[in-house]
Amino acid sequence: MKREGRVFLLKRLFEADKKLILKFCVSLFLTILFMFLAVELRAYADTQVDAENNSAVAGPSDVENSGEGTLNPGDYVGDSETNVGSSPTASVLQELIGVDASQPLEVIILLTLIALLPSLLMMVTCFARIVIVLGFMRSAMQTQNTPPNMVITGLALFLTLFIMAPVFTEMNEIAYQPYVNEELTLEEALDAASVPLKRFMLKQTSNDDLEFFVELSNTEIPEEGITDEYKEKELPLTTIIPAFMIGELKRAFQMGFMIFLPFLIIDIVVGSTLMSMGMMMLPPAMISMPFKILIFVLADGWNLMIGSIVASYNW
Repeated sequence: MKREGRVFLLKRLFEADKKLILKFCVSLFLTILFMFLAVELRAYADTQVDAENNSAVAGPSDVENSGEGTLNPGDYVGDSETNVGSSPTASVLQELIGVDASQPLEVIILLTLIALLPSLLMMVTCFARIVIVLGFMRSAMQTQNTPPNMVITGLALFLTLFIMAPVFTEMNEIAYQPYVNEELTLEEALDAASVPLKRFMLKQTSNDDLEFFVELSNTEIPEEGITDEYKEKELPLTTIIPAFMIGELKRAFQMGFMIFLPFLIIDIVVGSTLMSMGMMMLPPAMISMPFKILIFVLADGWNLMIGSIVASYNW
């Protein structure tokens, strides 16, 4: 009976959430396949590099007569103490974490960083404010799923790239290009790249929000107070990012309130007119929505709204 009950529950679960279960299975299969391919490709690359190094050092005759220094399929360069850190294909993650991590562990860390990358982008850019404002606009017009979520997300993404372009350009010039040219180490490049990002977030963050999180984090404040130099060089990102996000939410809700006002007036006028005409059974939203769309189009609402969003950021 217990077994039949379990089978019945599994059937009900599969029938209710069939699409969700299929998506989970496909995602799990692709993740395992990607990890397996990454490990095998890395092992093959390390084997070829080690073979080339041994050939260059020992010479052709020594390589033919000696089996030492060669790798069998499945062996890693890091298995030998003499080979640790000697491979030119050393991972950037090894430099970041400071240990000689195994290959599967590096793949797992990479997948985790890739999964968290969208959240990190939303935290440190203007993406959140734009999405919230566009969502308020759709709710105020009462157009339900028009424009759809994909259109709103895509528009917010490209507006984010447009607004953040000067910041990304500066990060490329002072951090990424020197790192590629081996003028800076990885840690120095990360520190240099954080300066333009900090400067952008601090310009959008009020002093009250910043002081609030500084007090919560028990950060020591210098005697001269929180100066601009202290904010950019000494204040950590773990304090600046939450203050920036709170400021973004405040601005987005303020702009949403201003967007709702004209549409609210249209709803009041339409509702009062229907009441005076005795048409109480007719939903006011059905009559007011065409007027909202008409006024929004005649007033060139998209340009006004996008222009207001871009102008709301301090450069």
